Amino acid sequence: MRASRLVTLLLLLQNRGRMTARQLAEELEVSVRTVYRDVEALGAAGIPLYGEAGHAGGYQLVDGYRTRLTGLTADEAQAAFLTALPDAAAQLGFGEALATARLKLRAALPAELREHAERIRTGFLLDAPGWYGEADRAPHLPAVAAAMWARRAVVLRYLRWRAPEEIERRVEPYGLVLKAGRWYLVAGGPSGTRTYRVDQILEVHTLEEEFATPDGFDLAAHWNGYLADFQARLHTGQALVRLTPEGARRLGVTPVGDGWTQTRVPIESIDHAHQEFLRLGIDVEVMAPVELRDRIAETVRTLATRYEGGPLAEGPPDRGTGHPHPRDPPDSRTRVTGQDG
Repeated sequence: MRASRLVTLLLLLQNRGRMTARQLAEELEVSVRTVYRDVEALGAAGIPLYGEAGHAGGYQLVDGYRTRLTGLTADEAQAAFLTALPDAAAQLGFGEALATARLKLRAALPAELREHAERIRTGFLLDAPGWYGEADRAPHLPAVAAAMWARRAVVLRYLRWRAPEEIERRVEPYGLVLKAGRWYLVAGGPSGTRTYRVDQILEVHTLEEEFATPDGFDLAAHWNGYLADFQARLHTGQALVRLTPEGARRLGVTPVGDGWTQTRVPIESIDHAHQEFLRLGIDVEVMAPVELRDRIAETVRTLATRYEGGPLAEGPPDRGTGHPHPRDPPDSRTRVTGQDG
């Protein structure tokens, strides 16, 4: 552990120039006293560095000195491929390795390329989770990732949407996908290659047996095929709608001129389409199917009646129609995408 920290300290000084003991302590997540001891150890090992006291002081290497200790460890090499995803690397357990890998990669570059690489690092940020929601907590992600790196089979205890809800299954983890802040495991099992939401994993037990990824398996190609199949199964119907230019923009439809645009859009179900089209308000008119148009008209009449007389003094909202109230949140367990079925 200390040897790794000494290398990191040396690379920090090589990449950034003069740094104070406090700055080094914050980077290394140790005490200032530990930094003093580490600097003494590097000096005793023959590393030409010196320190200056005062407001503008700090430690730095003798001009021109460059270490050759830039070889990557296995963890650092794996983490290097996640340099654009620091949060993802941290979730996978490679946060520290990624930081060290970056320092080693930067130390190996010529001065002009180091400056260019630093501008890229500080000028680009990938924020994977979508708006209005936080990334799902996936406490078993590091264990699943470790099994994937080691090509070890695992036994999952998993929570799915249909009965029986809790299942136990032996799978072979082929790869992990991060989509909109949510992690998915693509794994082989008794029913072929399936997709599992990592935050729905209740328990992971890593087995001693190793597995080999099937010949020709490509994670990106598999995932793209999975998404296409999922969309085809999800949107089983169509709705004929009229959209204002604003409605077309919000729905991702190319408007026709400055007036209403009539188009057909895929829908998952009457219930789901009912809630989604209500979000567009006056910027959409549903023409067909009739059942969906009638459902929306009924909701609009209920809302108009409710708001005509001012706020209700007491009592629950009227739900005599038998249909979900448009503000009711959907049951998150009934429409979970990407889960094993």
